[in-house]
Amino acid sequence: MMTPPRQKRTVFYLSDRTGITAETLGHSLLTQFDGIEWETVNVPFLEEVDKARHISQRINEAAQRDGQKPLVFSTLLNPEIIEVIRQSNCRMFDFFETFICSIEEELHQPFARMAGRSHGLQHHLSYFKRIAAINYVLAHDDGINPKNFDAAEIILIGVSRSGKTPTCLYLGLQYGIAAANYPLTPDDMHDLQLPKALASEDIRKKLFGLTLGAAQLHSIRNERRPNSQYASLDQCRQEIQWQESLYGLFDIPYLDTTYISIEEISAIILNRCGLKRQLYG
Repeated sequence: MMTPPRQKRTVFYLSDRTGITAETLGHSLLTQFDGIEWETVNVPFLEEVDKARHISQRINEAAQRDGQKPLVFSTLLNPEIIEVIRQSNCRMFDFFETFICSIEEELHQPFARMAGRSHGLQHHLSYFKRIAAINYVLAHDDGINPKNFDAAEIILIGVSRSGKTPTCLYLGLQYGIAAANYPLTPDDMHDLQLPKALASEDIRKKLFGLTLGAAQLHSIRNERRPNSQYASLDQCRQEIQWQESLYGLFDIPYLDTTYISIEEISAIILNRCGLKRQLYG
């Protein structure tokens, strides 16, 4: 039985600022629809009517090429620019229009219609928190400076290539969390004991383990060191079995990351550990 051809559609993300909000929300919605091949066009800083007319032409060209209306996700605020885009051959989803009217009604006042409001003083405070968190992550990656682990909000542990470093970086960048990580190595496998750097009661309270399927770990390691003992499927199985036994013995919460993204891993860790987001805006 032949697989039906994938539908091809174009999606535009338009904003008078960075476009991150439009893209994030729009992409989240579109992931709920299967069998569509999306061509994505990001247009940040759409602040001039002439530029809007050029984008309108591109939208119309995409409609003619695809034979179907492009989807347009917008966080635009300028009424003139919005009207130019609305005249295009597209299906437009205006996030401000969707929510603002209801909020205005509830708060009994009109919204300010000012771009960049989310990047005010709070944004600058968040910037410095973000930098401090990232500096901490980098200074305490892969077991560096364990004597300073008392300043960590969380310490991720796991075998090599289990996703500790990218998760810590995401926690620092997106949430302002001071996250350290410590590798569990084959040298630790001779008995079921935590490394000395992690053994104190205060440090153990901050531990969170990452694990994943042996086949995935084998695939990841094989890209780094092809056909090595380090990357062998048997070695991966042994290390994962050992680390999960360690987690169980010391009652360390852990997460199987085999089928989930860094974003989901980070959100789950914050939720399960009761950590609070430090960054807003």
